[in-house]
Amino acid sequence: MDEKNMTRITTIHLLGFQMPQRIKYWIFIIFLLIYCVSVCGNLLIILLVSYSKTLHSPMYFFLSQLSASDLLLITDILPNMLHDILMKKARISFSDCFSQLYFFAVASTLECLLLTVMSYDRYLAICKPLRYTLIMNHKCCWVTVITCWILSISIIFINVLTVSQLQFCGPNMIDNFFCDLDPLLKLSCSKTSILQIAFTFIIAVVVVIPFCIVIVSYIYILVTIFEIPSINGRKRTFSTCSSHLTVVSIYYGTLFGVYIVPNRGQSWNMAKFMALLYTIVTPLMNPIIYSLRNKDFKQALGKLISFSSSLAQQ
Repeated sequence: MDEKNMTRITTIHLLGFQMPQRIKYWIFIIFLLIYCVSVCGNLLIILLVSYSKTLHSPMYFFLSQLSASDLLLITDILPNMLHDILMKKARISFSDCFSQLYFFAVASTLECLLLTVMSYDRYLAICKPLRYTLIMNHKCCWVTVITCWILSISIIFINVLTVSQLQFCGPNMIDNFFCDLDPLLKLSCSKTSILQIAFTFIIAVVVVIPFCIVIVSYIYILVTIFEIPSINGRKRTFSTCSSHLTVVSIYYGTLFGVYIVPNRGQSWNMAKFMALLYTIVTPLMNPIIYSLRNKDFKQALGKLISFSSSLAQQ
């Protein structure tokens, strides 16, 4: 222990994905395109929801907040990853590592809470349509979203601040493409058993409990849908929540695969691939999933393009 304390580390090496030199630049271009498309897609959703009066409903308001969360998540992870792909030895300072961990955890927690709120919104719209506008009013939407942001920011701040007080003495390598909690704790020479128990409880609160709420909401939704007599009515009703259900399946599926399911026998490359799905692919897929089959978005985009064209001609 004394020998370790003499070599306290100040920088961290992120091993990332080991790849041949000949394909490194192709991987860089692919991830750069993913980042550009993700940022443009999520910004477009926020712009359309703000601009179009037809999208001024609770569902789209929550979706715009989800896009803001996705922007925070992918901007926290991908630019640093792009830099690391081109570098032979990817290094990150301790302060930058904790900053990345903080914003990653805030965005992930916020995403879980917003997906839960959106499932409750769909539950009210389908199962309690007569009370929907009364409960999901403008004030309720803003209070709910602000509460989600405050909870995410405050809970994660306390936890990351606690981790930053630990002693870190090596080795100074993380076999991942970003600073995650578990590999960071393995660098500590302090006792972390109590902290790991506390973090497991927090993960249960911000991931497992919201997921259970989503499951219960969709059980009620499916029961209500099956009670609709016509097949067309069932399809029309289910289509209002199919996009959200797809996003929930992708996000929670990969999240559970990395953090909840025991990873004994699971290679680090597989764990990193699953982490890649919810940190980079999910922010890319969310705008695509929500906008491709949504007539309201297509109409709002058409109006925005027409408005922009008329301004350009003046």
